[in-house]
Amino acid sequence: MHFLVTGHTGFKGTWLIYFLKELGHEVSGISLDPLKDSLFTSTNASELLKNDLRVDIRNAKELSQNIEKLNPEVLMHLAAQPLVRKSYLDPRETIETNAIGTFNVLEAASKVKNLKANLIITTDKVYKNVNQIEGYVETDPLGGEDPYSASKAMADLVTQSFVKSFKLAPTAIARAGNVIGGGDVSQDRLIPDLIKGFEKKETVNIRYPNAVRPWQHVLDCLNGYIVLAENVLSRNLQSEWNFGPDKNSFKTVKEVADFLKNQWGEKADWKAQDTSDLAEAELLSLDATKAQRELGWKNKLNFEQTLMWTLNWHKQVLSGENPREVTSKQILEFMKI
Repeated sequence: MHFLVTGHTGFKGTWLIYFLKELGHEVSGISLDPLKDSLFTSTNASELLKNDLRVDIRNAKELSQNIEKLNPEVLMHLAAQPLVRKSYLDPRETIETNAIGTFNVLEAASKVKNLKANLIITTDKVYKNVNQIEGYVETDPLGGEDPYSASKAMADLVTQSFVKSFKLAPTAIARAGNVIGGGDVSQDRLIPDLIKGFEKKETVNIRYPNAVRPWQHVLDCLNGYIVLAENVLSRNLQSEWNFGPDKNSFKTVKEVADFLKNQWGEKADWKAQDTSDLAEAELLSLDATKAQRELGWKNKLNFEQTLMWTLNWHKQVLSGENPREVTSKQILEFMKI
């Protein structure tokens, strides 16, 4: 099966390339340039791809021409401006990329003759957040107070509208949240910031230490995407789907920072940073009962395993091991669970 992944040079996209290749699929990618020192670059992931293209999804004409030419059987749309804080600094880019860019992807996909399934990735932040303890279910209202959340809710609604209004291959929406794992170098993310600081023996500034997040390993999340794509192909299964960890993985930022600090050792430390300038949700979680019940999907790694797999990836690479081999080894280990 030939998969096309948009945003394939990003953190999740690169792990997805490796996962799909281990499952025996052909993979092509459309994305912007990778970040400096990214997992995509450090593992030479381009070597695994049938096609590796650089296209801005805001450019509708160029995007459509390339997607039609690639003629994939499955399209998995991950490309996005993914950072809440950056969305305050550049709301136009965020909305154009996440909302209009998603429309451009859907419009291009509608012209692909060989396409059998679409998977559009949004986020847990599409839900109107009322700081409820219970996880949000797929039928809860969408919303978004910050520009990032609003832009992803727009992308979700655009997809739902497009599916109902125009001819398109079977399409599903996947919503997931706080995903972590080895090789993430994104700015303003807790795990990358901690790892970089610990490595340099610097005290790390942490935002919102009391905020509760549902911590999920990237492989559990991607396994959900892949299982869903398989069901879209085999059962024409569509609609919206949550993929999140159980409540045992709902931990504060402080608990995660302390766990990693203690496991790292070597004078690792952190301190709280003043965050009065920008707002972020204190609590946001998903109820993944639908995916568990109807897809047979479940998380394989618990909270401690999620953090240890992430930490071990970095420690092994810092000790001199080949990052591609460490990545592949974790995927193979995950597949055996």
